[in-house]
Amino acid sequence: MRADIEHGLLWDYGFGGGAVFASRIYWSALTVLDPLAAVLLFVKPRAGIGLTALIIFSDVIHNTYYVAVSDQWTNLFYLSQVGFLVLVFALSPIAWRGLRSRTPIRGGGACG
Repeated sequence: MRADIEHGLLWDYGFGGGAVFASRIYWSALTVLDPLAAVLLFVKPRAGIGLTALIIFSDVIHNTYYVAVSDQWTNLFYLSQVGFLVLVFALSPIAWRGLRSRTPIRGGGACG
């Protein structure tokens, strides 16, 4: 949000004419998608986990192109995204299984 406020929607993130219009739309869409994923993690956790995984995966794939073009492989922003991607993909299955174990059992069992 800060980037959109400071630089306006469809900012090029410093890549100037090298940033294609579709990338600018993608980066701006993250202004809505990132907070939505955070809210979903609390309201509909499985949807939140899925959206979070999709966002970080697509973000790393997308930004890898710009990192390669500008030879920024050791840039902290990129390394942080890759690290977050690894964490999300490592912890998502654990969180998913944890949600399943807390699902209430329905029906008239022997304890009911």
